[in-house]
Amino acid sequence: MPGTSLSMNARPRPFAGLRGHPHRAAHRLGGLRPHRDGVLIALFGFAGGLILWHFGLYNTPDTGRRYGAWLLVPLAVVCLTALGRRSAQPWVLAVAVAALVGDFVMGSLLATVIVFTDIVYAAVLYGPARVARAVLPVSVATTVAVTLGLMAVFRKPETLLLGVLCAGITVVPAWTGMVIRDHRNAAAAERLRAEQTALLAEMDRVQAVTAERARMARELHDVVANHLSAIAIHSTAALSMSSGDEDEGRQHEGTPDEPFRKAAGEALGVIRENSVQGLAEMRRLIGLLRDPHDDGTPPTSPTLAGVDALLDRARAGAAGTGLRFTLHDDRDPASEQPLPAPVELAAYRVVQESLTNALKHSGRGTVAVELRRARTGGTAPALAVRVTSPLESTRRHDAPRAPGSGAGLIGMRERVELLGGDLYAGPVAGDGGDGRWEVRAELPVEERRSP
Repeated sequence: MPGTSLSMNARPRPFAGLRGHPHRAAHRLGGLRPHRDGVLIALFGFAGGLILWHFGLYNTPDTGRRYGAWLLVPLAVVCLTALGRRSAQPWVLAVAVAALVGDFVMGSLLATVIVFTDIVYAAVLYGPARVARAVLPVSVATTVAVTLGLMAVFRKPETLLLGVLCAGITVVPAWTGMVIRDHRNAAAAERLRAEQTALLAEMDRVQAVTAERARMARELHDVVANHLSAIAIHSTAALSMSSGDEDEGRQHEGTPDEPFRKAAGEALGVIRENSVQGLAEMRRLIGLLRDPHDDGTPPTSPTLAGVDALLDRARAGAAGTGLRFTLHDDRDPASEQPLPAPVELAAYRVVQESLTNALKHSGRGTVAVELRRARTGGTAPALAVRVTSPLESTRRHDAPRAPGSGAGLIGMRERVELLGGDLYAGPVAGDGGDGRWEVRAELPVEERRSP
């Protein structure tokens, strides 16, 4: 790595981690630095204790006057522990308990007791989880033990007030810290859940947008490519006939050009028809994308009832190429239930794309379309779609053709897989020994349930 020299025999130096990682060292030192709240509590607590000591305001006046300035020692210790109330738990709590015991023995200052209650509160709120869970039960047990012990020693009802005082010093701040900590944990969990929900929503949105873009790409390709392919084929034929007409006219001035004009007129007629149909389909798609209810009625999806019209357009587009088109529909509409709309649409698009590919790439011969209901694996009958066409090797060299991008096969496969079906597209052996291209799709009529 540039600017870095490492030796395989180099030995780690002491404190290399602290020196080699300035950000980590700063984090460790920042954890030892007192928080602003701790500094303020320590300063105000010590100042208040000094005022109380100066005026002789002790919790136990007789004992406090006897010890005098010694009471400032527990006060200073408790105030120093307040500096580590966030970062040094539970050690500061143990030191504060020892200082509080010494404060009670020497007469006690109210400032020491108040600062100690904050130490207990901070131990539950900022300390480790195990310490936070243990402080409240220990505080309750200590309060009960102190109350029962004082009643057993003095046997006076007034000792109950000392039990209440002990509960105010230990139980109340511990319980308050536990409540606030639980609320903070709940808030953090809700924030995390909200972030996860937002992330999942964003992932769902991205997936939905991707799926919608793929669906739009399939629709645009399946709807428009058929018409544009016919336009490309016949425009090429018209241009070739026009150029051939000019060359032959120059070579044979006496030859009539009526057949060439007629063929060119037929090609231009097919071009116009497919252009108009493609424009209409494009407008339908644009209206569907903008608002599916623009004209008051939702757009209808193509069905298998339109396969005959597809074949008629294919025959018109294949004029002069030597292609013939046949349809074998073995379904019985009277005895079979209607197919779901997604299945009909997918089957229609498979036939449409297969006919488009046949116009682009097939040679002379017959393009056969077969539709039937097949029962597979004991389940409900599936719709089987099979389209076979001659391979490109039998195509005339002078026949017009249109380039392909391969997106049609991808779109067909996506449509079939979305319905849980199977698709095969590839060469097969024909009945007469010649090679043929086959597209075979099996579309389940009932939805497949994943285990």
